Amino acid sequence: MANGSEQRQFIRIALPGEAVPARLKGAVVAIGNFDGVHRGHRAVLNRVLAIARERAAPALVLTFEPHPRSFFAPDNPVYRLTPADLKAQLFAHLGFDGVIEQVFDAGFAGQSADDFVRAMLVGLLGVSCTVTGHDFHFGARRQGTPDYLAQAGQEHGFDVVIVEPFGDTAGQIVSSTRIRQALRDGDVGLASHLLGYAYRVHARVERGRQMGRELGYPTANLSLPAQATLRHGIYAVRVILEDGSIHDGVASHGRRPTFDNGEVLLESHLFDFDGDLYGKPITVLIYGWLRAEEKFESAEALVAQMHKDAAQARKLLAAMPADYLLWPGAG
Repeated sequence: MANGSEQRQFIRIALPGEAVPARLKGAVVAIGNFDGVHRGHRAVLNRVLAIARERAAPALVLTFEPHPRSFFAPDNPVYRLTPADLKAQLFAHLGFDGVIEQVFDAGFAGQSADDFVRAMLVGLLGVSCTVTGHDFHFGARRQGTPDYLAQAGQEHGFDVVIVEPFGDTAGQIVSSTRIRQALRDGDVGLASHLLGYAYRVHARVERGRQMGRELGYPTANLSLPAQATLRHGIYAVRVILEDGSIHDGVASHGRRPTFDNGEVLLESHLFDFDGDLYGKPITVLIYGWLRAEEKFESAEALVAQMHKDAAQARKLLAAMPADYLLWPGAG
């Protein structure tokens, strides 16, 4: 197990289908969905890292794709705070050696709790210790409880650690549901507080109608999932490019009501940047809410407001250190 500052090979393994390297057998494993990799999740994840460090064992995360709630309710999929690619980035930064992404399909959903323990935990991974949250359930009809897992560990020779819920300073449980509601309200400050890092969107830049360029504000456009809860409006952002460079900017999330009221896009303008980002992956970190989306009487009126938005975003971001809430901390 290595910490986040050391050079190591982080590995993503998709199951079924991909082999688990021998060097990862006997790992300490966190099990769960971990959507958001928020402060509550890190109470579990940090325990894994600590135990793995003590034992000089690999540290892994076992998670599920798609999110089980989306599998059971495909017409009402859950908004993923951290899709698989972004979640893997966060696990790697925290210091994990790898993530196991188990396909959650009908066959897996119908697997008994006993089969999950025997086939996955013992047979495939050969775990030395599992760490889960207090409300973790697994197996068909959620028959596998924390107590069941603890008994299975005694039977098969691996340790089981159950972590109690993590509350914020107000005593409220930190949860993905609370974070989604904060984003729905445009309260990105609360969302980042609960996450422990700046809320972000990671995707490839799409080619748009280039209206921003015509207005003097070229943008890098990203599509969010239809079920995304982020409030439509204007935000102060930082953008991480493929080469790792970080650029301050201002972003609009919405439908451009002054022009076409079209599909929802997150459109980010990077300050003092001149480059071609089309088709390239970027990560947009959202630091501050500026105002709600609105329709202007003319393009000139919109541009005048955009100048104000840009100035406000520059001022807000200038007050933040370059690494402010850039990544979650492992400690």
